[in-house]
Amino acid sequence: MSLAVLIPLFPLIGFLINGLGFRRVPKSLVGVIGSAAALASFACALSLFLNFSGQPEVAHIFDWITIGDLNISMSFQIDQLSLLMLLIITGVGSLIHIYSIGYMHHDEGFGKFFAFLNLFLFFMLLLVLGSNYVVMFIGWEGVGLCSYLLIGFWNKNTNYGNAARKAFIMNRIGDLGFLLGIFLIITHFGTVEYADVFSKVAEGGYESGDKTLMYITLLLFVGAMGKSAQIPLYTWLPDAMAGPTPVSALIHAATMVTAGIYMIIRSNVLYSLSPETLEVIGWVGTATALLAASIGLLQNDIKKVLAYSTVSQLGYMFMGLGVMAYSSSFFHVMTHAFFKALLFLGAGSVIHAMSDEQDIRSMGGLRKKLPITFITFLIATIAISGIPPFAGFFSKDEILAHVYEHNKLMWVLALAGSMMTSFYMFRLLFLTFFGEFRGTHEQEHHLHESPIAMTAPLMILAVLSAAGGFFNLPHIFGGHASLATFMEPLFAQSHVEAHAPDEATEKMLMIISVIAALVSAGVAYVIYVSKKAVPDADGTETGLQKVVYNKYYIDELYDTVFVKPITALSNIFSSFVEFLVIDLIVEGIGKLVKGLSGEARLVQNGTTGYYIFAMVISIAVMLIWGLRIFILG
Repeated sequence: MSLAVLIPLFPLIGFLINGLGFRRVPKSLVGVIGSAAALASFACALSLFLNFSGQPEVAHIFDWITIGDLNISMSFQIDQLSLLMLLIITGVGSLIHIYSIGYMHHDEGFGKFFAFLNLFLFFMLLLVLGSNYVVMFIGWEGVGLCSYLLIGFWNKNTNYGNAARKAFIMNRIGDLGFLLGIFLIITHFGTVEYADVFSKVAEGGYESGDKTLMYITLLLFVGAMGKSAQIPLYTWLPDAMAGPTPVSALIHAATMVTAGIYMIIRSNVLYSLSPETLEVIGWVGTATALLAASIGLLQNDIKKVLAYSTVSQLGYMFMGLGVMAYSSSFFHVMTHAFFKALLFLGAGSVIHAMSDEQDIRSMGGLRKKLPITFITFLIATIAISGIPPFAGFFSKDEILAHVYEHNKLMWVLALAGSMMTSFYMFRLLFLTFFGEFRGTHEQEHHLHESPIAMTAPLMILAVLSAAGGFFNLPHIFGGHASLATFMEPLFAQSHVEAHAPDEATEKMLMIISVIAALVSAGVAYVIYVSKKAVPDADGTETGLQKVVYNKYYIDELYDTVFVKPITALSNIFSSFVEFLVIDLIVEGIGKLVKGLSGEARLVQNGTTGYYIFAMVISIAVMLIWGLRIFILG
């Protein structure tokens, strides 16, 4: 279990070396130190996974908080869920670290970037390793801090700073719900340890629909809505594109946005007895998947398309959670980590070649100049679109099958979202890599494939995106659903299980899903390759198209309903309350005392006769006062 302690320790050491030695550690060593720290964590996680006995183990580090009967320890838990999360975080995280060596090499904040990247990894590992909700919350808040630092990394740009603050504030809104949920757990169960809480629920005779569990799970879900970008707290994630592209890959693929899904799967005992909460989760996930996918249809910034794609895919994961398909949902977390990291890093390779250009309308024909980037990006596009035999097909269709058994309307909407996903991803692929180059002559002159430090991670992720689905190959294809079997012990205390359709129905659903994805890809091909259509310049859209292009004006709505009233109230407090209360009362009292003391000090004039006179007068006053008391009794 000492390896469990080393897993987060290595990134922390990398942060301390690069962070404290910023501008002193040689630039040639900065990336090596940061990447080596991530790789060392991956090696430890892999060793733990290979030697795992199948029984959960807890590594107690020290007692942290003891108040009465409540004891909160700093301890790590190794089980099926934490091991899988560790492999994803450290594995994909290591590839992103290596990629960053090439992508960020010329940035003046190179050392600071790797320090923040290592710190991000440390807190995410802490989040998934903790054996209780409080340790999870430390990691939860830590990744929120690091997202702020990394999204606003280029802080000389005001818009990037605004995006960082937006992410920080919206996550704090969700975190309040999460914190209240933890308080309710402490109040009701007297502990925050996963094993103790779940045992008390499993053995305490709780029935499905218990109100206390409903309140706890709803509050925890509010936290998940913020961290994993679900309606209404999703708008921070597309703006998170302000950070360097490796940051986008890390946040969107392997770390921060998966925290909400991880937390719900970890708390499956509570959620399985809260059908009302599960219904909310399912429909919020459905709405998020549809809304984000529709916005992605018309975006022209290569990273914004991928950002809304992430929000949409997270919606599918929550759909799976809502129908208690916990292992299916996690399967999609895993495959999504592969192909979404590949898509973002591929986009970074394109941006690198295009001299920081991100508008796909200024690209085109790049497959000839960037062959490795193109092939790997194509694999990721096929994977996310749900086309067999690549990873996304198996994980997404597994969720859709469970959704079909639970609610047919939800399945129809999920299928519509899947069709939109296929369309906007192939739209992105065709506009970027096919046709004629539409950028400037100078951009065309500098087009080149990225260095090996960037293309090697792309190739590794491409293999995982192509073959990742075989980790949980379903029985109808001759597989043994290995991932689901491995995760089964996690759900032993949950007495309700998701219902999968029969084999014939499952095959039918898969055929429908594949046909829908291929049709959408074909429509995108006809429009953007055969007809060579290119989206118009900004501001030319009309009607519904304009509404969708402007993201349904939800940011503007939030600005009108929340931001502007709070700003106006702040101005009122600044102009009036500060003047009338702070200045006149607080500062006024200070000035009054200062003025009186200034006058009173003149009494001390240094004349002996004056002092004797004052003493006589004082004695006379005291005698008169004393005599008065004596006479009046």
